[in-house]
Amino acid sequence: MENQAYTLKNVLLETGFEYEAGEVVNTKTALFCIEVEHGKIKSIKPNSPNIDGIDAKGRLLLPAFKDMHAHLDKMLFGLPWQAVSAKRKTVKDMIAYEQRMIPEWLKTAVERTEKLIDFLHAYGTDFIRSHFNVDPTSGLDSLYHLEEALRHKRKSLAAELVAFPQHGIYYTQTESLLKEAAKMDSVGFIGGVDPYSIDGSIEKPMDLITQLALDNGKGIDLHLHERGDSGVKTIEFLIDKALENPQLKGKTYVSHAFALGHMSTPETEKIAERLAAAGVGIVSSVPFRGTIMPIPTLRKHGVEVLIGNDNIQDHWSTFGSGNMLQKAHLIAELYGYSTEWELSRTLAFATRYVLPLDDKGAQQWPKAGDDADMVLVAASCSAEAVSRISTITSLIHKGNIVFNET
Repeated sequence: MENQAYTLKNVLLETGFEYEAGEVVNTKTALFCIEVEHGKIKSIKPNSPNIDGIDAKGRLLLPAFKDMHAHLDKMLFGLPWQAVSAKRKTVKDMIAYEQRMIPEWLKTAVERTEKLIDFLHAYGTDFIRSHFNVDPTSGLDSLYHLEEALRHKRKSLAAELVAFPQHGIYYTQTESLLKEAAKMDSVGFIGGVDPYSIDGSIEKPMDLITQLALDNGKGIDLHLHERGDSGVKTIEFLIDKALENPQLKGKTYVSHAFALGHMSTPETEKIAERLAAAGVGIVSSVPFRGTIMPIPTLRKHGVEVLIGNDNIQDHWSTFGSGNMLQKAHLIAELYGYSTEWELSRTLAFATRYVLPLDDKGAQQWPKAGDDADMVLVAASCSAEAVSRISTITSLIHKGNIVFNET
């Protein structure tokens, strides 16, 4: 149903918290009718079960999910099953493998990207930040194929794109290609990867990345797997650049940033303060081979922490489920968020901080005028949805009903 006016009836919305002795013990809910028109929520009214409309059957309405770190252009999804090879141990091993395989992968990239998007839709995702390879092997073909797939899915998905020199900027002479990609309107962020271990320098590649972002009005989203001193120094370098150039504040991110998971508590507190002051965010796929990221400390200091699936059946990892609600559940389990209030707050990691209730229990979403980006979930409240990884029964993007199984 494309941008038509329609009404959802029997929609369950959260209306507040119920307290006992000062503790949130339950989430209040009620049934409503929601009018949708021109991709927006037109009105929210008391429920009228007998009116004409689409019956939500008492399903809980939540904001649609946002996957903030994906590689739609580069995965094995849609190809025969293939587990990760133990022979490829380093990033440079992966680069060599990609140089050999990319020409073959590009042949079916558009079709397989669309299949992956459909897979993510089934878990309630309607927004993705996707990196795309920029390298001498693929040139800019990864971008062109991704743009084509996104055009085909424009009614069901919004995306922002990161130019990602996966094979290093100088290690494989990618500088000119990255400069070309930085000028393109469809590209929102300049990426990079492990500047010290891949390009042999922190300053040279990072200077180029930040200057391209500044010259072209882009953000930055840097892959940083390095865990030792070079990882910390790279994060500090980016913090300093953001402090020197306020236009980068709120537009600069470090993906993975594993070094933060291997610092002392005082060091973590200090760098979290600096990240917050510089407006530099962290993007995480949460756990990674024994590295537990200090998400509670980062959030305590006001650092924006975004969550994504990263790998979904690719040559780097086969464990990405595509399910952002599962990611929120995993965060709750890892950090011990088990109360009604804590679980309801943890949903924010799946929705990029859009929540039905604020911290005090005041209803703040949905409101008339909001974009109609929403999911229906087989749960009684946000806390249950996170705890039980509840089933998504409907996805609506800008008023377009992507699927409806209620």
